[in-house]
Amino acid sequence: MSDHLFRLLERLQKLDDQLRRAQRQRKDRQEIARLTLMKSALRHRLARLSARSAFIRAMPAH
Repeated sequence: MSDHLFRLLERLQKLDDQLRRAQRQRKDRQEIARLTLMKSALRHRLARLSARSAFIRAMPAH
């Protein structure tokens, strides 16, 4: 696993913790929506990065 991928996974975990805490404490809906959007964007970024690295690994070596 690359350092970049690892850092993104750590950020995702922190965002998830923040979102759960905000939902549990019933913070304002705007804050929850912001955290949800950030989490979604980060998940999409991770998916693209994972798909790209899987494609590169699947390519035959010359």
